[in-house]
Amino acid sequence: MDFTAERKAMVDSQVRVNDVTSHEIHMAMMEVPRERFCAPDRAFAAYSDAVVEIAADRRLMPARDVAKLLQAADAREGEKALAIAAPYAAAVLARMGLTVTAQESEAAVFDVVGEALAEAGVTTAVAPLASPVGEAWDLIVCEGGVAELPETWGKALRAGGRMVLVERRGAVGKAALYVKGREGLSRRELFDSSPALLAELTSAPTFAF
Repeated sequence: MDFTAERKAMVDSQVRVNDVTSHEIHMAMMEVPRERFCAPDRAFAAYSDAVVEIAADRRLMPARDVAKLLQAADAREGEKALAIAAPYAAAVLARMGLTVTAQESEAAVFDVVGEALAEAGVTTAVAPLASPVGEAWDLIVCEGGVAELPETWGKALRAGGRMVLVERRGAVGKAALYVKGREGLSRRELFDSSPALLAELTSAPTFAF
């Protein structure tokens, strides 16, 4: 399979046509080897618009959704970004000139994507998803569906920092942009998206009698 051609086709058919106009995002996504960010036996599906397995319960977010999130985030060269359960987005941001840390609670994910992240210059950290490593981030991005947004994520942003993620409490989720101001976080809905839910950030159901 010609993955270079597949990357270009992905950008042309899934990214450009969905109102992603950032040349920097186009170029980065044509250079990052997406096939190395999913389970090896699923590499053939890396450039489809499917939700592809990585490891454990992690899934590769469709390129269209990653691109739209990053464009909304207005990622800028030289900024500091934290990618939570978002290894592919981490590599794209690093290619765009950001200093990136990828955080996972499942070490098995880094068994699959760790080498590609290291080659991209991304630092990795294993820690619970609700406990962001570091502080004063310019940008936080997540590729998994979040049923309940941890307050700790907003606290880990610097003033003026942005956060992009998909909030999913039903069959279809809503991508959202958060911006941290003096009075707290402001929120703007972006588009519909249905990534796999991050079980770690989903409360167990309760029953009343």
